[in-house]
Formats: sequence, C-alpha cells, structure tokens
Amino acid sequence: MAGNQLPTRWQEPGRHHFVILETGFGLGNNFLATWQAWRALPQPRPALDFISIERHPFTRADLTLVHAQSPCPDQVQQLLAQWPPLTCNLHTLRFERGQVRLLLALGDALEWLPELLARVDAFYLDGFAPDRNPELWQIKVFKTLGRLAAPNATAATWSAARVVREGLLTAGFSVKMAPGWGGKRDITLAHYAPRFTPRPSPRLASPLLSAQGSALIIGAGLAGCATARSLARLGWHSTLLDRAVQPASEASGNPAGIFHGLVHGQDGTHSRIFRAAALYAAQEVRRAMAEQGIQGQVQGLLRLEWQKNLETMLDGLKQGGLPAEYVRACSAEEASALSGWPVATSAWIFTEGGWVAPAELCRAYLNEAGECARFVGGVSVATIDRHAGQWCAFDREGNMLGQAPVLVLANAGDAMRLLAWPGTRLHPVRGQISWLDTPAHGQAWPWPLQDLQSPRVPVVGAGYALPSFQGVQLFGATSQAHDAEPGLRNADHAINLQHLYRLQGRHLNPEQALCAVHALLPKGRVAWRWTTPDKLPIIGPAPRPEAPAQDHVRLTEREPGLFLCVGLGSRGISLSALAGETVAALITGRPCPLESSLLDAIDPARFQKHGL
Repeated sequence: MAGNQLPTRWQEPGRHHFVILETGFGLGNNFLATWQAWRALPQPRPALDFISIERHPFTRADLTLVHAQSPCPDQVQQLLAQWPPLTCNLHTLRFERGQVRLLLALGDALEWLPELLARVDAFYLDGFAPDRNPELWQIKVFKTLGRLAAPNATAATWSAARVVREGLLTAGFSVKMAPGWGGKRDITLAHYAPRFTPRPSPRLASPLLSAQGSALIIGAGLAGCATARSLARLGWHSTLLDRAVQPASEASGNPAGIFHGLVHGQDGTHSRIFRAAALYAAQEVRRAMAEQGIQGQVQGLLRLEWQKNLETMLDGLKQGGLPAEYVRACSAEEASALSGWPVATSAWIFTEGGWVAPAELCRAYLNEAGECARFVGGVSVATIDRHAGQWCAFDREGNMLGQAPVLVLANAGDAMRLLAWPGTRLHPVRGQISWLDTPAHGQAWPWPLQDLQSPRVPVVGAGYALPSFQGVQLFGATSQAHDAEPGLRNADHAINLQHLYRLQGRHLNPEQALCAVHALLPKGRVAWRWTTPDKLPIIGPAPRPEAPAQDHVRLTEREPGLFLCVGLGSRGISLSALAGETVAALITGRPCPLESSLLDAIDPARFQKHGL
C-alpha cells in the first residue's frame, strides 16, 4: 500500500473512484488491509474496486480457520459470507453498500490478465521471486499491465529482480528501488509514464468517467430495471420509458420463474456465460429477499438428465473441475429425496439455483436505485435520434419523451425496429405458463393429479415445476417460435400438464391431458421471449450501421452513447443482474464484471461480422 502511496491518493481532489489489481489473492490479507484502510478514511471516500487473481483459491472452511484471529473480524465475516463457489469465473463481491467491490478471478493469471477490462490505478504485484514463479514475470504479462494501466498508475512489488525492473520498463513504467522491510533489503516501485499510448478499441473508446451522469433507458422489464439499478450504484440517474403503465408488464411479468446455470462437456461460451450470470443472480435474489422481502428461494434447483447416466455425469464433472458448491450429479433416488417427487432419472443439482417472482425483482431493482431512477409508463417510443450529444426519444406525434447523453435499449424485439436493423438478430418465442390453486389443507388434488405433491425445490427437464407459493402450483412452459396468438390455449395447458407428468416420471397422453384441462380449469399467462440465432444475449455498445465488418468485433466502430441489453430469451432472471452491471461498466469505464472473450460472444457487433 505504501509503495502505491495509499491511502494518500484516495484523498486527491476530484477522486471518485480507484481501481487496484492484485496478481495473487492468497489468503486475502492485502484486500482486507486495503479495505480496512479505506474504512478509516473520512467521508466522502472514493468507490474502491479491488481486482484479484488466484489460481489456487482457498475454501471457505480454510479461510475461516486461518482468519480466526484476524484484526478485522467484521470484514472477514463479510468476506466469508459472500465467498463464491470456486469456479473459473470472475466473481463480484460487494461490500459497504457497493462502495467496495472485490472482483475475484479464479484461475491462471496468464489466462486472466488478457481477459480483464479495467483502468487500473495501482498494481499489487505478486511477491514471489521470478525464480520461484517465472510464469508470472514474462514479458507478455508486463505488456498486459501496461494495457490495463490508467494514467499515472503505480505498481509495487517485493521483488527487486532485474527481470522485473526490465519488464516494467518495457511496459511503459518508470522504475525505482526503495528500501524494503521485514528482512527485505530492496523492493521495486513503478510509475506508468509511457512514451506512446495506443488507442483503445472502439468498444471501450469513450467511457463517461464522471461521478454522476444521466441515461435514458427504453424498456422497464428485468433488463432495463437491472441496468438502472447498476447505474444508480455508480451515482448515475436514469429515466425508464415503457409502453406499459407498470414496470415488468410483459415477459418479466410472470408470477414466478427460475434461474440456474448450465453444464456442458467442453465448458464453452454458453456454459461460462450462464454460470457467471446464474451465480450473480443468486447473490442479487438473496439480497432482495433479505432486504426487501420479495418472494423467492435460493435452495437449489434440480435439472433432470434424460440423455446421460450418472457415471457419465460424474466423469464430466471430474473432467470439468466444477465444484459441488455450484453443481453436482445425483441418482434418481437422491433427486427424489431432494424434491419430494418420484423422479425416475439421474439429475443435476444446481446448488445456487432457485426461483423468484420477476416483477418483484424488478421493483426491488428500482427501489434500490431510489431517486436515481424515474419510471415513465404508458408511453410508446416511435423514433430515436441523436442531436448535439444527446439521445432523444419521440412519440408518433414527434413529442420528445426524454433525452440523455446515453441511451440503453432494453426493450427486447422492439429495439430492432428503433435501430432499423435488418436481418434476424432477434425473433419472438411464445411461451404459455399454467398454474392451479393448491387444494385446501387435508384435501387432495383432483384427477389426474390426485397424488401430486409440490416439489420442495424447482424441478426442470421437459418443462419445469416450482414449489407451491401463495396457494398456487405453477408449471410450464410451452415454447413456440413465430406464434403471435396472445390468448390462452387449452392445448398449451395440456402440453404443460404433460410436462408436469413427465417430470414425475409418469406419462399422460394428449387426450388425457386435454380432458384434465377441462376438469382442472388452470389459469395461465402468455408472453414472448426474444432470442437470438446463437441463443446468447445482445449486450454492449451498438455498432454504427454503416461500419464495415471487422475481423474482430472489438474493432467495430460504435454509435456514441448507444447501448443494447436485449435478447435475454427465457433466461431473463438469470442474465439480468449481470447484464445490467456489464452495461453500466461499459458506459462508465468501471471494471467490467465479465471477461473480454465472453463480452465478445454477446457483443452486438457479432452480427455484422457474421453478416446476419
């Protein structure tokens, strides 16, 4: 800390935000000491982002043991309470009402450093000497540090080896030796002073690095409300425009929905994105349940496996290195015991999965944003335009509905109309859910559900079923592309009943299901989920329509101040929190909670590259 002139630099005039990058988290002592020093500062304090990489992270139990006599027990307990499943992801932990963030990258530093998107003010470089850990002192590592360095960034390391000094010089740092302590004769200090600063990629070229700003958000479903909340955490104000009179009135308006990750054999892009998103969603749902009392459950989710046997599942988990704190494979017997259902097949247990009422989650996002978010409902945006550095939204009569230097389109398929984008980037999928009133105490379900018990946790497979809540049993859902029928259909209720039966290892033929619908008279809801050809969301800065296709999406020229957060499909609950944080980070220049390669995969410019 002293080598980076901390905490003095935190008190510089105009300093609203500070970023530290550490190349080895270890036991977390540097983070805890830095957080403690930050706490000791008088108000106002700059927001602190602490990025740390760790290849061999400790378990929560080990950290509990080694920090039993910590001089900062309060911080230790908060760290332990949020300690994530040890998956190879960029985990975001929030403290001090979001004023302190720990972005914990679990994995090899050589792989993680090129993936980070941040402007770093101070580097804590791993103290192991080059002869002990030569991989961390390669020239490409130093060049990456130079890419990440903010103007006037500093670095400090215990190592005084020549290769370390020369590497820092090559990366644009000036270097000096300083007296060490604790038996160390010399340490190395550095200051970023490059002769040449390369242009950033167009995707990151113009963040609005101000303590406060304003944004116009079109769409007040999960994506829009999450984005407004994330911007509010950074001191920004947002106006949300929506054609409905209440937030979360369309696809986000279902009574309840599920969230969970994925398991794929190769742990590819989809698995990594949805794992990161689901873990982030679990944090946010827990917080909203505890602080605002919304309906939900984060006690695990059971996904039935119809294709693989248990042995194959266990082998896949072993090869992928996914911990049981995230997912584990279980037999039909264990799945039955967990769910309270007669499950007939092996299953995945997503430990951090669950269900939540999405409309309540939207309201929780807006409540947290407070006065920083203003909702304007019952307005239809006909056109958008940019003039004099401001994005403006107009109705059909040409009346301005709102303006701001930043515009976020979070209005699903309607974003394509406003952008006048050609092609098939988004298409609607109709989904109908069903629910039944649960019988009164002591009474049984009518035929053909006479032996039905509500599952203890969400069960997913061919459709899904939720635990009973507010006196209803919810299940579904159909999935029909290019189907514009808005009304409820008995045939779709019948499909959902068949799904419900199959989840219990039973069979209900179509004729029986339709008869049951007429007997049970289920209620339901229809909504459209907008999805992309590659089943990934569209999140990030919008490309210029006339921009030529580039070999890499990062090189595509962008529309200044225009961002998209759409295409969340059937995974809006899972994706929305991380999507909102990602958009807010790209707008403001704060460290991105998603690594570069995954950001490439969801970049709006990917469609120009592939000509869609």
